[in-house]
Amino acid sequence: MDFTEIKLSGKTRREHDLLGEMEIPEEYYFGVQTMRAVENFHISRVRLNFFPRLIHALADVKQGAAAANRDLGLLDPAIADAITRACEELREDRFNEQFVVDMVQGGAGTSTNMNANEVIANRALELLGHHKGEYNYCHPNNHVNLSQSTNDAYPTAVRIALARSIDSAVTSLQEL
Repeated sequence: MDFTEIKLSGKTRREHDLLGEMEIPEEYYFGVQTMRAVENFHISRVRLNFFPRLIHALADVKQGAAAANRDLGLLDPAIADAITRACEELREDRFNEQFVVDMVQGGAGTSTNMNANEVIANRALELLGHHKGEYNYCHPNNHVNLSQSTNDAYPTAVRIALARSIDSAVTSLQEL
């Protein structure tokens, strides 16, 4: 399913970034930075949700960071647990349609990283009993992306996804 096929109720939440405010449909787990990326990058017209192994690998990176930050006392255990549960759900393909940025984008994966951070944060918020967008309780940057850089998180996820894809690639090549 594509995010444009999600039935919308007409309810929205207001999110803001450095460029201003934006209304986000309540059904979307991604937020303002992902919406801006969708508006700005129409290069390949192939969305991130076409690559579930990359989504799974991003979840692995985010879950690993949450565990490390919890163990170091940098992240509240309840927030770390909610992030972990959200990442587990991503690996179950429950939110693939929420990964909507174009695979070809500027910024070395920044939009992909933020798409993951926002989806994970908003699902974690629900698991914590809050509404999507209540980022004072679980923030895409301050909690989900804590102690990470896009320059590390994204290439690591790409490498994990590629390593996990080797067997199917070899099998496909052998069948030629």
